[in-house]
Amino acid sequence: MTDESRGIGGTVGPPWSVDVLADLHAGVLDDAETSRLWPLVNADPEARAILDALDATQSDLASLADAPAPPMPAEFAARLDAALAAEAAAAFPGQDRPGRTQAPAPRQAGSGDAEVVDLAAARRRRNKRLGWAAGVLTAAAAAVVAVTVAIPGTSQQAGTPNVAAPAPTGPSVGSDGAGAQALIGKAVGVRDFGPLRTEDKLDACIAAAGLDPDVRPEGIRPVNVGGKSGVMIILTTGKLAQFRLVAFGADCGPGNPAVLFDKVVGEK
Repeated sequence: MTDESRGIGGTVGPPWSVDVLADLHAGVLDDAETSRLWPLVNADPEARAILDALDATQSDLASLADAPAPPMPAEFAARLDAALAAEAAAAFPGQDRPGRTQAPAPRQAGSGDAEVVDLAAARRRRNKRLGWAAGVLTAAAAAVVAVTVAIPGTSQQAGTPNVAAPAPTGPSVGSDGAGAQALIGKAVGVRDFGPLRTEDKLDACIAAAGLDPDVRPEGIRPVNVGGKSGVMIILTTGKLAQFRLVAFGADCGPGNPAVLFDKVVGEK
């Protein structure tokens, strides 16, 4: 950041430097400075407005990852088909002019000449083969599941094969939650369920841990807790600039809270 109003040892406060607020929001400040600034920022409406704008921008950018890829424009698809047709015609001469196809000569045993085929017909045959192959793979997958269920000791639950634990994603924090406080600025307003995938699965973990379901998380994001894949939630405590950080393991669910850490940070 390059804002000259922020200097070492200088007074930090209203009017706020946008660079300072951006650093606080991004979680790049050290724990001591973060704990000192959040109460001041939360008490200043103008500072909160800037942070809300940063949250909205971050949310808009995150939504781009889920946007569907646009289809290929018809113009380029037509040009691609034409190029493929020209390439096939050059490799396998069988047409004397567009729209008039010569009858293929009878093929001789051992002949190296390839038969000229219609591109559309070739695509239909290819799609038919792909569909048949997909059916075979689906049947094979079903058979694997059936064998897994039938053989004792190959599944933790009936009908659910053993699956390797998901690789940890997100920033790394200590097994006791050390370093998690620095992520608050970047996690508030975020709803990334990580390995849990859905809000319903997270709610099941919250219920299993005995947390109040009426206290909705201010932020949700995946974290790497000492090498374990987890999801951290940020809860308010009713005190200004104080938060409760709880991380659940990827295997949490009904009857299994799998809490990786649970700590309160901020002003006491």
